[in-house]
Amino acid sequence: MLNLPTADHRIEPYALQGTPIIPRAPRVALTRTAFAAAHVVSDPLRERSPWDTRPAVDWDATLGFRQQLWDQGLGLAEAMDTAQRGMGVDWPTARELVERTMVAARAHPLKPRVASGAGTDHADPATLRDADAILAAYETQMEALEAAGSQVILMASRAFTAIGADQDTYRKVYRRLIDNAAQPVILHWLGDMFDPALKGYWGGSTLDEANDFVLSLIAENPAKVDGIKISLLDQAHEEGFRKRLPAGVRLYTGDDFNYADLIAGDGAHHSHALLGIFAAIGPAASQALEALALGDMDRYHRLFAPTVPLSREIFRAPTRFYKAGIAFLSWLNGHQAHFIMPSGFQSSRDITHYAEVFRLADQAGMLAKPALAIDRMKVLLDLHGIS
Repeated sequence: MLNLPTADHRIEPYALQGTPIIPRAPRVALTRTAFAAAHVVSDPLRERSPWDTRPAVDWDATLGFRQQLWDQGLGLAEAMDTAQRGMGVDWPTARELVERTMVAARAHPLKPRVASGAGTDHADPATLRDADAILAAYETQMEALEAAGSQVILMASRAFTAIGADQDTYRKVYRRLIDNAAQPVILHWLGDMFDPALKGYWGGSTLDEANDFVLSLIAENPAKVDGIKISLLDQAHEEGFRKRLPAGVRLYTGDDFNYADLIAGDGAHHSHALLGIFAAIGPAASQALEALALGDMDRYHRLFAPTVPLSREIFRAPTRFYKAGIAFLSWLNGHQAHFIMPSGFQSSRDITHYAEVFRLADQAGMLAKPALAIDRMKVLLDLHGIS
C-alpha cells in the first residue's frame, strides 16, 4: 500500500491492482510498421555541471533499453526529441548514440529497423539565416547517419521558423534532402504543443496551406519518401491527411492521444506508428499489434485501451515535458538504476503527475516488476516529504 498525492491536494492510499503484461516477441509478422522513440539513460556518477556540458550517458543501460524493445519486435526511432535532442542532448552525443545503436541493431537476431533524426541543432542558430545554411546543416547530420547505416528522419528544425521561412525556402531545402537521400526518408511534422518554437512550420498561414504544401512536396518524388510522421494530436486531421498521400507512402502517427484508433484504421486507410509512448508501453504495443495482425480486434482494443489514459497523462500539457514520464517508467521497471535525466529534466514534472503515471501504469499492466516499482515509488515519495 502506498500513500499517493492526488490532483486535488489530498493523499490517498493506493494498492496495486493490475496484472503485468509479460514482454515477448510477436508470434506472427506485424502488419504495421512500429517505431518506438527511445530516451537516453544518464550516468549520474560522471555528470559534471549537467546544465552546461555534454550529458554523460550510461551506454550499457541506454542500449539495453533498446534491446528489450527490439526483442518485442518493435523498430526504433533514434536520437529524436524523446532522446532530449536540443533539451540536454547535443549533436555529438546524438551521433555517438546512433553509431552505437546501429552496431547493436546489426548484431540483434531480429534485425530491427532503425530510423534516426537528422536536424540542424549542431549549428549556431545565428548562422542559419537562409536556405543554403539550413541545407548544409541538415546535410552534415544526414551524411553521418547514413554512414552509420541508419535510415534518416528529417526532423523539423527550429531554424525555419526562426527566420520566418516561406514555402520556397522549405522546398529548396527539403527537395535537395529528399532527392539525395541514400534511401527513402521519413518526414517529421511536429506540432507546437511538442515544441513551441515550431509554430507555423511549413510556411503556410493556415493548416490547409501547410497540408497542401507537404503533400505537393511528397508527390514530386514519392519513391524517396518512406512516410511522414505527424504529431499534431489531431485525429481528424491525420485521417484526412493520410487519405491524400500517394500510394506506398506511409502515415506514421505521432499522436500519443489517439494512436489506438489511428493504427487500427477505418477499413480503407490506417496509420503506422512512430511514437514516444511505445517506449513506455512496449509489451502492450507489441502484443496489440500482434492481435491486429491476427485479426483479433477485441484483444487489440483490450490491450491498448488502458494505455491511452496513461499516454494522455504522460503527454499532457506542457506536452514537451513528456520525456520525464518515459524515463520514470523505465526506472520503475528496472531498465535503469536511477531517475536522473540529462540537464536534470526529471524536475520538469511534479510528484502529483508521477503518482498518477504510477497508478495508470499499474492499471495498464505496465509495471513489469511490481515490488521494485513500489520500492522506487516510495523513494520518490520520501524525497517529496510523503511517507
